[in-house]
Amino acid sequence: MDKIQAMSTFVAVVEAGSFVRAMSALGISKAAVSRHVAELEQHLETRLLQRTTRRLSLTTEGQRYFERCKEVLAAIHEAESEIRSRSGEAYGRLRVCVPYTFGNLHLAPLWGRFLAENPQVQLDVVLSDRMVDLVEEGYDMAVRVGILNDSALISRRLASTRLVMCASPEYLRLHGTPRTLQDLAHHETILYSYTYPTRTGEWSFDGPDGRETVRINTRLFANNGDTCQQAALDGQGIALQPDFMVHQELRDGRLVQILSQYQTGERNIYVLYPTRKLLPVKVRRLVDFLVQGLANPVWYGWEEEVNARPATQSAARTDLR
Repeated sequence: MDKIQAMSTFVAVVEAGSFVRAMSALGISKAAVSRHVAELEQHLETRLLQRTTRRLSLTTEGQRYFERCKEVLAAIHEAESEIRSRSGEAYGRLRVCVPYTFGNLHLAPLWGRFLAENPQVQLDVVLSDRMVDLVEEGYDMAVRVGILNDSALISRRLASTRLVMCASPEYLRLHGTPRTLQDLAHHETILYSYTYPTRTGEWSFDGPDGRETVRINTRLFANNGDTCQQAALDGQGIALQPDFMVHQELRDGRLVQILSQYQTGERNIYVLYPTRKLLPVKVRRLVDFLVQGLANPVWYGWEEEVNARPATQSAARTDLR
């Protein structure tokens, strides 16, 4: 009996929930799956699985052995990865957490090329705007937008973005275009709750007279940037959105920038990974790949394009009182 193969088969059966699904996952016959588990039980002289016609369940001994098998197999995988790392080959599963909208818009188009360049790597991409704990939750790396709070992580800057105050032409036609920061108090606003988790009803900007804060009237809070953007496009109010999301809508006039003299400052986009004595090749390859892939992001330069429009066209889209 090949103990490692038998342990791998046993773990696959438990995780898949059936011998048939484990067969598909492992690429071996159902008879081979059953034989591996039976040989393992015979070797251990104990039953690991309770089998009925409808379901499988672990015995008490099986549950304990399953957990230890996963630890052993993970250690073997890590040892193999270290050896391959020394040979320069990227290999193995790479678990990455990326922001939902940024991941869909700007990272999803890159994954196929990365996989083609690294055929021995398996990507496991999790999209979440939540601030995950890389070490505790088992991520190899993450992409984050904004301020970094965890100094224990290694970071590399990928690009930058900034928040743009904007609204649809239809909203501005109906409600008028704000001319001063104080005018915002008389408008509907849309708030991304991860950026403003306390929902204080205030926006702060750096303007011609320094730092200024204004009270806002928010009727829509959302923890998803796509929802905020769609609400702005639908004329529901004024939004403060990152330009990596709204650059195309600003370019084609579906959204209009408001009070451009007031800024929130640039926010960097980083790739982060835990501090490790020996960085796996797969992580280093993806970090370098993302740095190169976002060297000249598509949202850069939108403001210059908008400002370069003929004066009559710009006025038609911004002076909508």
